[in-house]
Amino acid sequence: MAMSEMKKKSELIFIPTPGIGHLVSSLEFAKLLINTHTNLSITVLCIKFPGIPISNSYIKSALASEPQIQLIDLPEVEQPPQEVLKSPEFFIFTLMESLIPHVKAAIKTILSDKIVGLVLDFFCLSMIDVGNELGIPSYLFLTSNVGFLSLMLSLQNRRIEDIFDDSNLDHQFLINGFSIPVPFNVLPDAVFNKHGGYVAYYKFAERFRDTKGIIVNTFSELEQYSIDSLSSHDEKVPPIYAVGPLLDLKGNPNPNLDQSQHDLILKWLDEQPNKSVVFLCFGSLGVSFVLSQIREIALGLKGSEVRFLWANNAEKQGLPEGFLEWMELEGKGMICGWAPQVEILGHKAIGGFVSHCGWNSILESLWFGVPILTWPIYAEQQLNAFRMVKEWGVAVELTLDYRRGSDIVVAEEIEKGLKDLMDKDNIVHKKVKEMKEKARNAVASGGSSFISVGKLIDNIIGSNL
Repeated sequence: MAMSEMKKKSELIFIPTPGIGHLVSSLEFAKLLINTHTNLSITVLCIKFPGIPISNSYIKSALASEPQIQLIDLPEVEQPPQEVLKSPEFFIFTLMESLIPHVKAAIKTILSDKIVGLVLDFFCLSMIDVGNELGIPSYLFLTSNVGFLSLMLSLQNRRIEDIFDDSNLDHQFLINGFSIPVPFNVLPDAVFNKHGGYVAYYKFAERFRDTKGIIVNTFSELEQYSIDSLSSHDEKVPPIYAVGPLLDLKGNPNPNLDQSQHDLILKWLDEQPNKSVVFLCFGSLGVSFVLSQIREIALGLKGSEVRFLWANNAEKQGLPEGFLEWMELEGKGMICGWAPQVEILGHKAIGGFVSHCGWNSILESLWFGVPILTWPIYAEQQLNAFRMVKEWGVAVELTLDYRRGSDIVVAEEIEKGLKDLMDKDNIVHKKVKEMKEKARNAVASGGSSFISVGKLIDNIIGSNL
């Protein structure tokens, strides 16, 4: 890129969804851009969601030392009607629609010829209309992966009323971007949701091709097949920029974790042998398993005889009688509430990860070379788990199609899964180790994601000279 192109001060406006799973990679991407392109500044429009107070504190903490990134708080809007709550996706879609006038007003207060683009979260794509009205191009920032992008683009081959049939879960179909057929039972809940989930997905997907580029938190060495398939088979798909892994490796402090609990966890891990501990954690939102499932997990852990660190918000409820006494006596396990996941996955004692397969957690596990035992719960996690096991071979299968309300995963299955996960001769360990190197090389100077960010900047700045 010619230096003259960057001499002109340019500004991007980021509109992220306030859930932690979306904020982490969005803000890491914002920091990456301003730290590598000093003539770029960023304004983040902060959306407040009812019941997610942590998002505001996370944004301020993550960006505290970044003077090139300004924050504008959008006003809170009235919650959508109660019936919309039957679908989380349609609830968010409705809420975002009501924010459009406020987004327009906020952008107008800073409107100048310096603004070169809107960077919109998947859930914020209705803001494209604001950009079009003000003459600002929009870019999609996808916090998931190119496989999910493939699914969303495929919805445009259907009709808005063609909700997927959940009585046909053993059916499978081909999606451009996947190297193998995809079974219905690993599709996101939303595509089966008759209360607006499918409609919301369809309406989001309609806007993908209205963007000037699709930025994905992934790296081409992991998803080259998907990127090539989409780019070569659909000329209307905007350029895809794989810019990850984007990870918050500093692990900004969470108000749910006090320092003494943090120190206790790390002290316990320090005392364990290298790669001997399985970490069980099911996402930033936490998962409330029924008590009978908690019991089966505990029995599976005990039967497997592996060392474990279990982030269990239910704590002692549901545990079999005598389990805590056995755990203390053997010294093989520790149960905690919220845990500093990035710090734990990077610890030398961790040898395996039982995960809900959220995309951030998958990228963190690959970054640290920790193999996953799959236990998806909601959103697109079943699709992620399917790809990890069946397409890439970098995870061990416990379940691929579990979701809230599923049958109990019994202790015997969990015990077997844990033993397979911690078997050092399992080919998954070798593949994950190889992917760890590829992930780190991708973001290094001259790596695939480093180059992709440069091409994206050329696209953004070049069109606004």
